[in-house]
Amino acid sequence: MVATPEKLQHTHEHLPGQDRVAVLLMGYGEVESYEDFANYNEQALNLLTAKFAPVPTWIYPPLAKLLALFDRHEWGHTHHDFISPHNAIFEQQRAGIEQNLQAKWGDRVKVFKAFNFCAPFLPKQVLDEIQHQGFDKLLIYPLLVVDSIFTSGIAIEQVNNALAEIADGEEHWVKGQRYIPSFYNEPAYIDLMAHLVEEKINADFAATYLPSQIGIVLMNHGCPHKAKGFTSGIVESQALYDLVRDKLINRYPLISVGWLNHDTPLIEWTQPNAEQAAKNLIQLGAKIIIFMPIGFATENHETLLDVHHIIHALEKQYSGVDYVQMACVNDNADFLAMAAEWANPHIAELLSEQALAVNHQSSEHHHHHHHH
Repeated sequence: MVATPEKLQHTHEHLPGQDRVAVLLMGYGEVESYEDFANYNEQALNLLTAKFAPVPTWIYPPLAKLLALFDRHEWGHTHHDFISPHNAIFEQQRAGIEQNLQAKWGDRVKVFKAFNFCAPFLPKQVLDEIQHQGFDKLLIYPLLVVDSIFTSGIAIEQVNNALAEIADGEEHWVKGQRYIPSFYNEPAYIDLMAHLVEEKINADFAATYLPSQIGIVLMNHGCPHKAKGFTSGIVESQALYDLVRDKLINRYPLISVGWLNHDTPLIEWTQPNAEQAAKNLIQLGAKIIIFMPIGFATENHETLLDVHHIIHALEKQYSGVDYVQMACVNDNADFLAMAAEWANPHIAELLSEQALAVNHQSSEHHHHHHHH
């Protein structure tokens, strides 16, 4: 390859010393090929279930294969080979956030995506690439509404495992780090949630129903009540619900939280679940139920399939009521602009601060020191 002056200048631009920030946008990721289910489930069991269920680890591989059969049945047969759109939407989110950030910072900032459970975007693989591209400052950004051990907690766990593996020589290659835990109480996000619901009602239902007959189920990610003392997400999820509800309640009095739980045996989950929430509102006279996911930023099998099942069950029982399934915020342009905005102050800090040198050896040394 001939090195044209242009090429040389380009490499010169990114010599160490020229500060650049890699934004690591993290999401769950969802399986797109049915062959991957067992592997995916095993990862999920290792990282998630271990935090709240007393399950011995040797059970994980056989349990994962068993769950894969259930998944295969549900997605394949019940839902005509359903393929989750999650990963494709997440890529649109990544690209949109990057576009917004680069409009401000140029190519000093680049956005990478990592999925907790899906190769080739596992955190270890993506961090390898980030290091390879010469970045030494990292903004860890789980694109998750609520902070909990099941969301950002496992993201950090995986990042730490990966960073421990990719240690490079004596000194760590990461010279600066920042972290965005969640955005459940960001005013812009709260406003957007309420606005999307109002917009939908005004466009489609205002002429058919009185405001007091419109039931709104604001759906949060279900949380187990006990998570070995880790943050389980209940507090932030509840706060998120209250904030969105406050924006709507004076116009639309029938509002309930609805938790999308994974009904695992022996585990106590948040109540009411989304189906119970809808029944409660119907009992109070709702003629239409709007299911709005506020605790999920990206569509996934829960917001699609689980809500679909719930509506199906309700239709059988209350055939005179209408049901509406709204989408997650996904790649809404306002959302991507605000998500980039939340990252800006952290990027500014990373670019302005001195590079941090973390020496691998010294931590061991310190340890002995205390010992004496």
